[in-house]
Order: sequence, then structure tokens, then C-alpha cells
Amino acid sequence: MLPKDYTITKIEGEYAYLRELDSDNTDEIFIALALLPQGVDIGTKLHYEMLEYTVIE
Repeated sequence: MLPKDYTITKIEGEYAYLRELDSDNTDEIFIALALLPQGVDIGTKLHYEMLEYTVIE
């Protein structure tokens, strides 16, 4: 799977909804907060690569 950048659009319970950056696709994916770095919140930008999410500054 290719590396992608996401932004967190909303958090509901134990899940975060992510939207791909720099894409015309408006679909969102949801992922368990336990799989994301600690301290993420709405608006946080993430980089996904090799099954790992990291925060983009």
C-alpha cells in the first residue's frame, strides 16, 4: 500500500474519521484511536506508511 496523508475530521467514541489530504475523494475512513499516536485530535494531520501512522507537523 502506498504512503498517504490524512487529516482527522471527527472523533466518535473510540474511532477517528480520516479524510485523505490532497485528493478529490471526499470519502472518509474510520480507524480505532488505539492505532493512532497518543494525543491526536480533530484537525491533526497524519502520515500513513508501512502500517504505521505518524503525526505531521
